[in-house]
Amino acid sequence: MNVFNKAHLKENSPLELESSAFKRLSKQFWSLQIGGWLGYMLVVFIAIIRPQFDSPDFNLIGQIINLVVETLSGFCLSLLQWLFIQRVIHNTLKQTLILSFTSAAVLGLVYNIIKLGSYKVIVHSQQWNEAWNMLEFGGWLLFSLATMFVWTSIFFIMFYNSKLQREHEQLLRAQTLAKDAQLEMMRYQLNPHFMFNTMNAISTLILKEENDKASEMLDKLCGFFRYSLEATKQSKSTLKDELDLLGLYLSIEKVRFGKRLKVNFAVDKDVMNCVLPNMLCQPIIENAVKYAVEPSKDGAEITFKAYKSNESLIIKIMDTGQAVKELKRKGFGIGLQNTRSRLEVMFNGECEVILTPNQERGNTVTMTMPYEVNND
Repeated sequence: MNVFNKAHLKENSPLELESSAFKRLSKQFWSLQIGGWLGYMLVVFIAIIRPQFDSPDFNLIGQIINLVVETLSGFCLSLLQWLFIQRVIHNTLKQTLILSFTSAAVLGLVYNIIKLGSYKVIVHSQQWNEAWNMLEFGGWLLFSLATMFVWTSIFFIMFYNSKLQREHEQLLRAQTLAKDAQLEMMRYQLNPHFMFNTMNAISTLILKEENDKASEMLDKLCGFFRYSLEATKQSKSTLKDELDLLGLYLSIEKVRFGKRLKVNFAVDKDVMNCVLPNMLCQPIIENAVKYAVEPSKDGAEITFKAYKSNESLIIKIMDTGQAVKELKRKGFGIGLQNTRSRLEVMFNGECEVILTPNQERGNTVTMTMPYEVNND
């Protein structure tokens, strides 16, 4: 199940889940009820009535009418049993079993009386209780009880299967809500860090009396937060939305660094709608700006690549900055750890975040995650 299917569970309340489950169960019941009793009629006709065709006193019309009465009465009694089980299913399992099978025994007895009485009246033109004996009554009763017990067992399987499905949906819903809350918590941990760095940069520009740059940067910061507030109402987004946010963020940093900040994007078109946590790449880009661009007089180059490989989305963020060991000592790993944690929560550990040094200069952060597409 992909994340947007799980998100759909989150939108359904427990009452809606209950209503949906009841509708499915009701549809299954009527299909089974009608199909089952039609099958019962066919089996009785083939197994009991058809072999009597050669008997001299065989009453075909009476047998057919009796079979219809027998089937309709069984249909009505099994319907009563279904309604009864619906009322007692919320008791304990032991109580429900005792009540349901006691009811089935009573209905089986009633069904047996109806069948035997109908057979006497319609087929043999006798009184409904004429010439009954214990052997005859007992033989019919065994089959009548078995019929009601079978229907009761089927109803139990249907009810408890529906209950298990409902509980599974509610469990998935709870897990999704917990996961979204955890993703949100980790995402909000990034905001103060980003805010501090940006406001510190604006303050520095003001101290240098570069007020025009400071004003431009503040305007872009407001635009970034307006966009991010709209785009991050959910804990997940698409790569396209992520690139839009990165564009706004980099426009802020461009005010600070000008030509010192060089950025290249190489993103395949078939990954633009891939699903990932909101603002996943921004702290990695921010680290690259801080540790690659800011310390260098000549600036640095940041390259963002995204492509599909073996049903996985691969995102690579490369810079021409300092060595990996230096970055770890300065706290570069905090952003990586947060990124790794968010991916693990969203994709249940099916992901990877690796920081490696480039051959010539700088570092590469490689993020690998399942290729999941938002088709909305």
